[in-house]
Amino acid sequence: MKVVRSHDVPIQDNTGAPIFEGRVTRQPLVSEQMAAGLRLNLITFNPGARTVLHTHTMDQVLVVVAGRGILATEHEEHVVTPGDVVHVPPGERHWHGATQDSFFSHVSITPPGETKLVQR
Repeated sequence: MKVVRSHDVPIQDNTGAPIFEGRVTRQPLVSEQMAAGLRLNLITFNPGARTVLHTHTMDQVLVVVAGRGILATEHEEHVVTPGDVVHVPPGERHWHGATQDSFFSHVSITPPGETKLVQR
């Protein structure tokens, strides 16, 4: 067993990565090497920050842990708050990020796979 304390995990600034708009940080809580193919990342979005429209080749589960966020597809949009869990199936075009007036943090849980940005 390994206990990971998020306050001990270095915060990585992902601002400027092609998938993000605005200030976004990431803390890799569990790597594929630790959990036989699972990745858990704590992602924090500053107010108004978000991902661009993208897809995954694998399932993604997002567990909301702080703030108010938006999870959206091309056809629907949901405001999410702590305790909400979202399943995004492979291939679904979606984006997620903070509302304009709140920080937003979620734990992203994924197996190995690819993330592809949707060209507009």
